[in-house]
This record gives sequence, structure tokens and C-alpha cells, in this order.
Amino acid sequence: MLRQALLVASRSGGVRKLVETAPLTRDVVHRFVAGESVDDALRATESLTGEGLLVTLDVLGEDTLDAGQAEATVKGYVELLDRLAGAGLGTRAEVSVKLTALGQAFDEDLALENARRICTAARQASTTVTLDMEDHTTVDSTLRILHELRRDFPDTGAVIQSYLRRAEEHCAELAYEGSRVRLCKGAYAAPEDVAFGSKDEVNKSYVRCMKVLMAGKGYPMLATHDPRLIDIAGALAVLNEREPESFEYQMLYGIRPQEQRRLAAQGAQMRVYVAYGQEWYGYFMRRLAERPANLGFFLRSLASKS
Repeated sequence: MLRQALLVASRSGGVRKLVETAPLTRDVVHRFVAGESVDDALRATESLTGEGLLVTLDVLGEDTLDAGQAEATVKGYVELLDRLAGAGLGTRAEVSVKLTALGQAFDEDLALENARRICTAARQASTTVTLDMEDHTTVDSTLRILHELRRDFPDTGAVIQSYLRRAEEHCAELAYEGSRVRLCKGAYAAPEDVAFGSKDEVNKSYVRCMKVLMAGKGYPMLATHDPRLIDIAGALAVLNEREPESFEYQMLYGIRPQEQRRLAAQGAQMRVYVAYGQEWYGYFMRRLAERPANLGFFLRSLASKS
């Protein structure tokens, strides 16, 4: 119930105003968000890649409702990619893109064209794009756009969320050679007929999906902080005779950094999801909803500095 309440709050204007104006909120947010500017993102990227980690960067923003906002998002990504190329970071850092920030909610064709522009800039920077998966109502549209993008940009990454009941089916469809697929649990509210309701069911679905991806011919990107799921991933890599460079682990910036470095030190491909930008509220609330420990950290930080 707490998770559902936080997910509802992530779309509440009233709660947003309360959180954004609370004293010291931003100090706590910076545990999960690298900053608000491209310079902040580059500093975080240089630090992480310097420690042997890979990075994917998310320019925060979603639920765009007009073409002007979508255009601003595209320009933000193009600037970021130009800066990554200039810093020589293109081989170590890619970008993650939310299609709702590109106009998906009101014009799917516009979102596709905007995504193409970002993919073009990424190719010029010697890197790749992964399409974030969002609310369950956007899944079919996102997969359609992915299919179109992969005609010209076959390295475009997909994301599948194990909390959705069709996740295993989608993984089977995407587990082909050259297909980059990020598997995560999911951090959006959804009705029971399309999503699993319990943590145990979501975890079991994650394992089923992971088995499909690790046995397939694609490039699995396993996004989890769960020690048990990480151990299972390692076992599946051995079972399927996968070399370390044939798949990767992914974790969020600010969560289990010691584990991130441990995996990288063992020779695993370990990528950190780094979000930045002024539109941090929805992202931050979903991070709180994912793990009670995150909410506890937030509340303790506010209490200790009040």
C-alpha cells in the first residue's frame, strides 16, 4: 500500500509542491539524481567511468504535452551527446530516453521522429540509445517505435518490466541476435489484470524473463539491486556459457555503489543509470516507491537536519 501511495504521489501536483519546497529536500535528492545540468552529468560520468563502470544518462522529463517541450528535450539530448563525444566518453556512456518526453502522449509519429534525431546524434558520438519503458499504457506504442527505430538503428535498446504479466512474452520476442534488452522490475502503478500485485510474483517473473534473455542470442542488461537476483544472473551466465562482455548488470546512481564496484572489479559489465535535470520529482518518488529503505533514508535525512 505504501508503494502504491508513493506512485500516486509521483503524479500529484499538491504533493510535488510540498516535496519540492521542503527544506533540505534537494540535498537528499542528490543521492539519486546527479544534478540539474549537463556539467553535473558529465562530472558524474567521468567519476564513474574512471572507476571502471559504464553509464547510461537520462535527461529527466516526461509526460510532455506540446511539441515545444518535446523539442527542448531533443535539444537537451543532442547537447549531452555532443558533450560526451567531446569528452571522449561515447564508448563508456549511452543515453536512456523516455518517449513521453518526446511527444508520445499526443503524437506517436512526432515521438518517433524525435527519437530518430537522438539516435543520429548518439551514432555520431559513438554510443547508443535505450528507450525507457514507462506506464503500462505506453508499452505497445513504445514497442512499435522501437521496431521502427531498429530498422536504421539496430542497436537501440529496449526495456521490459517484470511486474507486467506480458513481460516474459515480450522478452521471448526480443531475445534475438544484436537485441539489447534491459530487464527491470518496474516502478509504475498498474491494474491487477495487467500487472503482478506482490513482490514475490514480480521477482518470479523477473527470473523467468532473465532465463529467456540469458538463453537467447541478444545482449541482456539486467537491472536489479537484489542480491539474490544478481546471484541467479551469475549462475545463468555460467549455465548458458556467456562471456562477461555478452551481458551486463545495471543499477541506479546512488544505490548499492559498493556492489557496483565489486561487480566491475570482478570483470563484469556494470552500468550505472544516472539521471539529471530539473524535472526530478517523478523520478525521485518512484525511487522511494521501489524500496522502503530509500524512503527511510529520505525521512531520516530530513529529520536529522531539521
